[in-house]
Amino acid sequence: MFYAYIMMLFVVIFYAGNILTGRAINELPPFTIAFFRLVVAFIVMLPFGLRSGWQYRHKFLEYKKPFMIMTLTGITFFNTFIYGALQFTTSTNVSVLETVIPVVTVVLSAILLKERLRNVQLLGVLISLLGAVWVVLGGNVFSLASMDWNIGDAIMIGAIGSWAVYSILVKKYMHLFPQFGALFVMSGISVAMLLPIVIVEWFITGMPNELATLGNLAGIAYLGIFPSFIALIFYNRAVGELGASQTSIFLNLLPVVTMIGAYFWLDETITLMKIGGALAVIFGVILTTKKRRASAVTNMRQTAENVD
Repeated sequence: MFYAYIMMLFVVIFYAGNILTGRAINELPPFTIAFFRLVVAFIVMLPFGLRSGWQYRHKFLEYKKPFMIMTLTGITFFNTFIYGALQFTTSTNVSVLETVIPVVTVVLSAILLKERLRNVQLLGVLISLLGAVWVVLGGNVFSLASMDWNIGDAIMIGAIGSWAVYSILVKKYMHLFPQFGALFVMSGISVAMLLPIVIVEWFITGMPNELATLGNLAGIAYLGIFPSFIALIFYNRAVGELGASQTSIFLNLLPVVTMIGAYFWLDETITLMKIGGALAVIFGVILTTKKRRASAVTNMRQTAENVD
């Protein structure tokens, strides 16, 4: 159980890097970024997932509907929505909307998976959400209603729904497939699906000359290895241990980690208001995971008593 929390911390770090890197190479069109990050991920996963992917091909076909939905929501379009949103809206708006993902996941998990949260855990969801919003707005929560929302914010609704659905289906179905093989096949399908879209994008906007620059190539390599491969492995395993609801709460740490990364790499300042919001996020995550840890300890004690 402890390792699941550690894995989720790394997931948050890698996904914060995804936001920072996506912002840094934002001169590239969104589908181009999404396509080449998946090409990198597919190549990296080739030696890990090819054999198991082929061995389980009948299992993929047997559960083709949920498998395809997981592929589309978690692999193909989630980050594509984010990169697309950043073309039209600010990173602040994107960060605010990303904090809604855990809440949507909790609601859908309660409806579809019958996962139950105690009042103290629901309080943790609320505190972590408010803390995350506080961080990205610099403490000026009242400015939320006056923010300049646009089509980019509407695109982020697609990202929110995609990741919530993906998290729920991972909990229900991912244990049926080999992890490396499943991600390898998902990446291959996503590359095939995005290829014609990228061709259309290049036909409309022209092939980006910036694609071959060293900084953009390094950024795409990072996106393909860490958020697209390692983070997904960790996230899927953590969902199996903690459940979709509790795992998703860790995503509220994203604005906090992103804030720290922006301080070191983008020379952004950290204020006391942001530190207060960060502490609220951490406190909310602790409250939400409290039941799971307590249940694990109780089960261990009961097991020991039965052995005695």
